[in-house]
Amino acid sequence: MKRKMSKQAQFYVIENLSSQGELSAAEQLACDLSAQLWRSGKRILVACETEEQALRLDEALWQRDVDEFVPHNLSGEVTNFATPIEISWVGKRNAQRRDVLISLQHNVPDFAQSFNHIIDFVPKNETEKAQARERYKQYRQLGWQLSTEQV
Repeated sequence: MKRKMSKQAQFYVIENLSSQGELSAAEQLACDLSAQLWRSGKRILVACETEEQALRLDEALWQRDVDEFVPHNLSGEVTNFATPIEISWVGKRNAQRRDVLISLQHNVPDFAQSFNHIIDFVPKNETEKAQARERYKQYRQLGWQLSTEQV
């Protein structure tokens, strides 16, 4: 009998991180986690709220040092090979299978159920914190295993 894999949503509570350059603390953390997960063999979808946000993350990943390079592409870009990290935004996403969803979206993405591991963020900003609490409740109602980590 095959054991059903539990779905896990991991929330990073951003307390002391400040934004770096163009990126918010959550965006910077999303880039760093993408790199770590890719190095551990995972395929990642980074779901941004807007195309502008996706472009900022794309640029930040290109600006990394050569030894920190992370192969990625924006949703809709034509590539010869599927890259391990795709950066999407609301309304724009390729259909390739990914292992981990890193969500920077205000709401639970409608495709979240197709993942077994989601990373989400609880920013310092009160409005964004309230949105994160709402997503947390939704994941709990969907039966996800939830964990939080202070950053």
